Parts: sequence; structure tokens; C-alpha cells
Amino acid sequence: MSAEFADTQPARGHDTPHGPDTPHGGSTEPPAAASSFHLPAGRAAAGPYALDIAPETAGWGHSSLRILELPPGGAHSFATGDSEWIVLPLSGGCTVRADGPDGGTFALAGRRSVFHGVTDFAYVPRDARVGITSPAGGRFALTGARCTRRLPARHGAASDVPVELRGSGTCSRQVNNFAAADAFDCDRLIAVEVLTPGGNWSSYPPHKHDECRPGEESALEEIYYFEIAAAHGTAGLGYQRVTPSGHGRGTDLLAEVRTGDAVLIPDGWHGPSIAAPGHDMYYLNVMAGPGRTREWLICDHPDHGWIRSTWPQQPVDPRLPLYTAPAPAGDPR
Repeated sequence: MSAEFADTQPARGHDTPHGPDTPHGGSTEPPAAASSFHLPAGRAAAGPYALDIAPETAGWGHSSLRILELPPGGAHSFATGDSEWIVLPLSGGCTVRADGPDGGTFALAGRRSVFHGVTDFAYVPRDARVGITSPAGGRFALTGARCTRRLPARHGAASDVPVELRGSGTCSRQVNNFAAADAFDCDRLIAVEVLTPGGNWSSYPPHKHDECRPGEESALEEIYYFEIAAAHGTAGLGYQRVTPSGHGRGTDLLAEVRTGDAVLIPDGWHGPSIAAPGHDMYYLNVMAGPGRTREWLICDHPDHGWIRSTWPQQPVDPRLPLYTAPAPAGDPR
């Protein structure tokens, strides 16, 4: 790992290798320290970014994530380089400008927070210069992936985001598929938002996507970025589990996560993501990999996949959806 991710502050909570749940033996590589996979808020800050994860610093080949915080009237510009990016408002709105013949200018209405609505977003291509301005200020996720094709810059309307309810009972969660493989065209980037009501488990059953098995499983690096809702004046928390799959680095992690934290998942069975009772959990998933086809194909953990068979007999958590996508402009709904 890069020195940028060195332990510059004490780790919060538990980043503890944990053996009994580890399936099917060891990894093909020595296990890395759990603290290299859990990035508490501030640990991976760099320059203008509250969080800056690049392939070079993550030690992999494709996925990136930056969190940009702008004050009222703030502005930021960056070169996209060899990656495609989506500018996704977490709170507040902004204007995004991408240069070049396939660029454009896009006014993003944004949202109050990740717990208060689906947002619009802007896709910007590789090999471009991008400017972001925000009259009222806000927080913006820049989700990126190394790519080869240069696609045109585009606006993604909030009304076009498919909102999916996944699981049932205490495994109920909401998925905003704004840049899922079948929802929005990118070259390599896959990104979705997941909202889990307090007390529920999501990313469950544990699953993996660390092998290229055509038609069955994709090889995808993944970043989880968390925000946890406060309640009764208390900051929220949750937990993230990753166990070795026998491939890659032998990722093994049990982390207490809070707002602004990120978890790197280069390989392994990931899940559950556990929301503490009373505190709704949000996480942003950013994925990319080397496959020729952009697709999200996963394999369930063989010890836990049976839980899916119980879902038809249980109701979806009545707290969901936390919100739905807005109706298109002019739609009387």
C-alpha cells in the first residue's frame, strides 16, 4: 500500500482478522493487514479531497473514488486522465463542465443528503478537463474507473434511476442503481447506492466477484464508502465483514464503520454490512475490473446462500423504500 494510506491516526473500532468464518482454506497470497483495507474518515484524505482512493494507492488496477467538499461558492477542476468519472452529489448541488467536442455543461440539482432522495449526476469521459462549481456548497462523490473508450459526457436524470428493493425481513435494503451495468452506459465503471434501515443486514448473503468465470462471475475490485444516519443526537455506526475466498490477497476484515469511512475489497466474500439499530446505513459501491464485458456477476457464499430461499415467505421491511425516484418533468404522478 502507498504511504498515503499509512496509519496516521489510531484505527477506530475493530479491524480484526477473524478465523472461524473463513471458508475453504487460505489465499494464494499472504494476508494483508486488516488496517490496509479499512480507511477511517480522514486517513485517505489528500489535497482537496476528504477521501482519495486511486488504483495506485489501493494497489489494484481499475477502481477510484474521491470525496470532494466545496464551501458556498467553491470550485474545483481536475483532469480525468485515463479514467471515466461520474460526479454524484451526496449533499447539495453543483454545475459540472467537461471540455472537448463530446463534453458539456450540466446543472445538478443534487439533494439534501443521501438519506433524503435520489440525485441526478454527470458522467465525464477520460482525457478531459472537468470543472465543478457549487454556489451553495456541498459534498460530491467522484466515482472513477480506468477505461479504454472515450464516451460522451452526459447528464443522468434522477427520474431515470432504477430504485430496487432487495431481500426481505431483516435482510431488506434499497438499491439506487444509478450506474448499474444494465442501467447507464459506461466503459468499465459500475456504481450503485445501498440504503439499509437500522438493525438490518445488507450485502447478505456474503458474495464475491474476484474470479473471471464467463457467465457466472465477474472479476471486480470494489470500494464501499459509508455514511451512517445520526439519531437522538448520537452519531451512527455499523459493521463490515470480509472473509478470504482463497483468491488474491486473502482479504479478512471486521471493521466498525462510521460516516466518511471506506473499505477496499480487492477480493473475498463480502458481507454482511450491518446497520446498528436506530441508525440507517448508506454505502456507495464503486466497481471496475479487467473483463471485456461490463457486468456484475456474483457468487454467493456456499454456507449462507440458502437465506435467499426464505425471502419469499417474509415481507419487505415496511420502512422501505426510504424514498423513490422523482417523476420525470411533466409527469402528473
